[in-house]
Amino acid sequence: MDQVLTQQEIDMLLNAMSSGEIDQEETTREPEQKIRNYDFRRPTKLSKEYINTLHMIFEDFSKISSSVLSTLLRTNVSLQLATIDQISYDEFIHSIPKFTLVGLLKSAPLNGIQIIELNPQLCMLLVELLCGGLEVRQSNKVDLPDLNEKKNFTEIELAILEDVVARLAQVFQNSWKEIIQIDTVLEGLDVNPQLMQNMSPNEPVVLVTFTVRILETSTFINLCIPYVFFEAITDKLSFHNWFDSNQAPSEEDKLEIQKGMNVVQLELEILLGNVSMKLADFLQLEIGDVIKLDKKITEPLETYVEGKPYYFVRPGQTDQQMAVELLERMEGDQLL
Repeated sequence: MDQVLTQQEIDMLLNAMSSGEIDQEETTREPEQKIRNYDFRRPTKLSKEYINTLHMIFEDFSKISSSVLSTLLRTNVSLQLATIDQISYDEFIHSIPKFTLVGLLKSAPLNGIQIIELNPQLCMLLVELLCGGLEVRQSNKVDLPDLNEKKNFTEIELAILEDVVARLAQVFQNSWKEIIQIDTVLEGLDVNPQLMQNMSPNEPVVLVTFTVRILETSTFINLCIPYVFFEAITDKLSFHNWFDSNQAPSEEDKLEIQKGMNVVQLELEILLGNVSMKLADFLQLEIGDVIKLDKKITEPLETYVEGKPYYFVRPGQTDQQMAVELLERMEGDQLL
């Protein structure tokens, strides 16, 4: 919106132009247009709305991964989403070390190979902690050997790291369950990403970077997802589709909710009746005394679940244990 000048400001401007303090040519010169370069060979495929959805998905990935790695390493692990960028596969390959650990993931029924990259420093720290690492735990400091000369991992190190990457692949699968059910498997490990030919150099990819903090060490984990992975689910990445309240829950969702509620413990109380008595009478009660309640033995009793009325019941006995028989629901507030 153009700024509206007051009469005083206009007079000051005219006086400045008359005195030569302001060059008239500069005031009539059009402002330079801001131009942003755009490469049509590598266009941005996903809109801002879809990227916002990915932020929510990978926020869940970081939270679940933190819990999984903390349990696995028996120490606090903090994994946080740092950035989500859309770049080319060639740019991703040149942004990571020449020697690093790369896990190749396949998520059926979606297309493409997803790549998860763990740098050598993080890998050796994981191996150190999984193999004991008592000195590292007690000192809370990491003193790893120089990895400049290291060109490969041993078979034992790869076996240990393969289990870690497989767990992250399972977390990747779980983080997408609100969008689509996928089956993610670890197809293999590689240590030289420069020689991988899973995609063409100009293939557009989504690069998700996480910051990882273990003990006093802070590093990164990269997740590279090709655009072909999203081609079949772009409509599901929309906020309108994801949070559509009219969408009927699936039978699997109902069973999952029921399974989660079945283990919830509730407090059940049966009210036998009420009675009022003086404190002096209460203090004189002895074993064998009978207290007369305000209910007849033929009347149904009231059942309360977590303090709320729920059922009328009849007392009885079964298998030498006291029991109640459900008769009907009570009127008023109910749990269900």
